[in-house]
Amino acid sequence: MNEECLICKAPLRYLETGVLMECSICGKKEMSRTECVNGHYVCDECHMAGLGSIVGICIDEESKNPVQIIEKMMNQPFCHMHGPEHHVMVGAALLTAYKNAGGDIDLEKALAEMISRGRKVPGGACGFWGACGAGISSGMFAAIISNSTPLAKNSFGLAHKMTSKSLAEIGEIGGPRCCKRDSFLSILAAVDFVEENFGVKMEKGEVICTYHSRNNQCLRKRCPFFKEGA
Repeated sequence: MNEECLICKAPLRYLETGVLMECSICGKKEMSRTECVNGHYVCDECHMAGLGSIVGICIDEESKNPVQIIEKMMNQPFCHMHGPEHHVMVGAALLTAYKNAGGDIDLEKALAEMISRGRKVPGGACGFWGACGAGISSGMFAAIISNSTPLAKNSFGLAHKMTSKSLAEIGEIGGPRCCKRDSFLSILAAVDFVEENFGVKMEKGEVICTYHSRNNQCLRKRCPFFKEGA
């Protein structure tokens, strides 16, 4: 049994309705539909502890390839196999690669905005909302680089198109969830979308997942990034 519950590594279960849970780490009480089979619960804030360290990673990064950038984040201690941290990391990797590829943004300011927005998308959104947080993160990225607001015209549409393109790629593969797979799918969709709509060419190459041995629900050959022995 690989990583599931952050406390005891036991499998998670998802409830039909939300119940009041107490975080096994910080003690905060909140409504949730997720717990491990042994009754542990970890809130999103504790799940994302250490996420702020991505700013230093991104500011020092020179790569134009957002997959390479997010993999550096995925290999940090704060990042788990699955979790809401990916809802920030997708957009942060894209912002960094976009800046390095010539995009005109204040990266530090943009990253702060990405962290603020992305951490509000709860864990489990992929299954409960019908909108994976990784895909939503790519839309947030598009909204940030285009200065979209609820009153915008073109940028409003572009951000929605970006989200929908990522979610379409995720939906085509189907479930169960894999935060790594959905992050890669969203990023690759964004690279093409940005070149077409913003004229900035980020880099991408073959993506081979090295995380599948940690994923109890890995789709294996159904996943476009699976390679035996990787």
